Amino acid sequence: MALTVIAVVFLFAGLSGMGLAVAWIVRKGNNNRLTRLFGVCQVSIILWIISQLLILFSVTLKQKQFSYMVGNVGISFFAPFWLMFSAEYTGIKLKHFMKILFSLSASAIMLIVTNPLHHLYYSVFDMNIVDYAPLFYVYQVIYYICIISGITMMCIKHARQYNHITKQTVLLTLSIVVPLAVNTLTVTKVIDLEIELTPLFFAFSSIMILIALGKYGLLNINNIAVKDAADNMETGVIIFDMNGNISYKNKYAENILNMDKYVTIQDLAETTGIKFKDNFCCVKYNERYLNFRQSFCKNNSGADVAEIITVSDVTEYHELALAEKKLSIEQERNRIAQEIHDSAGHTFTMISSLSKILSVEVEKKNPDIKNMLEYISEIDGLSRSGLTQLRCSINNLREDEFMTSITKAIKTVTDTLRNVDVDLCIQGDDNGQYEFCIKEVYDNCREIITNSMRYSGASRIDIIVKFLEERLEIYVFDNGRGCDNISERNGLRGIRERTEKLGGSVKFSSVYGEGFSVIMKIPSERK
Repeated sequence: MALTVIAVVFLFAGLSGMGLAVAWIVRKGNNNRLTRLFGVCQVSIILWIISQLLILFSVTLKQKQFSYMVGNVGISFFAPFWLMFSAEYTGIKLKHFMKILFSLSASAIMLIVTNPLHHLYYSVFDMNIVDYAPLFYVYQVIYYICIISGITMMCIKHARQYNHITKQTVLLTLSIVVPLAVNTLTVTKVIDLEIELTPLFFAFSSIMILIALGKYGLLNINNIAVKDAADNMETGVIIFDMNGNISYKNKYAENILNMDKYVTIQDLAETTGIKFKDNFCCVKYNERYLNFRQSFCKNNSGADVAEIITVSDVTEYHELALAEKKLSIEQERNRIAQEIHDSAGHTFTMISSLSKILSVEVEKKNPDIKNMLEYISEIDGLSRSGLTQLRCSINNLREDEFMTSITKAIKTVTDTLRNVDVDLCIQGDDNGQYEFCIKEVYDNCREIITNSMRYSGASRIDIIVKFLEERLEIYVFDNGRGCDNISERNGLRGIRERTEKLGGSVKFSSVYGEGFSVIMKIPSERK
């Protein structure tokens, strides 16, 4: 009698614990397949415990048969649901195999229902004694295989993920080893009591799993989601404990660094050559450029409890940076070439023109020495100015005093001309509205005039500058020989590129024998 009372107390305690476990799952658990499968496993154990209580209070054979049937339903479906739970947790697909398992569970129940006809499950079943037949042991082996396989899958997952035995792994192992050991001792009659202790110890298993669930986040969907997100990140994440051992690494880190080689942070540092400065390091590893960042996780007391290293592949950005550098060098080379072409061409054309004038003056019977000295002085000034502009082009500097207005810039070009008549007409007010394009206008006008003197043999150049509210218009006409076909090479191409860069337009036109004309239109920044 005393044993019966103790058994009832333990069974009720186990039932209460399992009830609380299910209530906790319903209230705190997340509504996902993993949690639902775990809940079904707990309900199966509850049925098993209820059957033991019913057995204790059975007074007829039918009541005892019903009690055993309730327990067998719980036992038969606990094993496949546990395996499904384990497969879901580890990500292993067992869809078709599960159909076979549920068919076996259903066949076990049918055997128990029809046992009085064949006695293949229970060889003896009466009020005083229950003996097991061969098929009972066959099904028990199947159930054991399912349960052990499930716990093995989860333990392997944890061991592979963390490279060492974790608290979750220990709890999961205890949750299955203890009840299976008790069940083995009960079935083999080593433990021979009025009630079966196995369901009580499966209740113990659930408590172990709930600790893992509640304290260590075994079934917490947030932990699972964060872990999945970390595995799918395009950034490597490696976590080290304060002893320098790896406690976690995501899939990206495994792939990019071949993490199977490393156990400690020293291994990683020696192989990759990372040396942190301000918690940041960039190294070249296996022909790739990798960025490493270091941070520390602190507990509530402010002490470091883990070191976190993130790694990202920045090879593409390095390649883009190199390509951009090459492009910048090429653009700078083109800029210098264009400016040297423009400034040097203009300077040498002016010097050539003055030299011709000097040659004509020298051949006279009575040369004007004063004019000749002025021409020589102008040639010297042009040479110095050309050298200065050449240096400015190379250094990308432009500090000329005439770069203060459009009008001054154009007059600077026209005032150096000799042996060519220039008529400059300014219309409108040069009020600084077009200061943003002074350099481009200067370079364009210089190139146009240089071309007129070098190629067309012009003796007159007319320039009209219109300062309008919405745009700046510049018209340049010469009376040179002209041409039927205009070929845009360095000079003309430079004029067009500079103008269009400002959002403007340029038009070149010429007819052989009727000179050359250029029309530039540059929109105001206010437009």
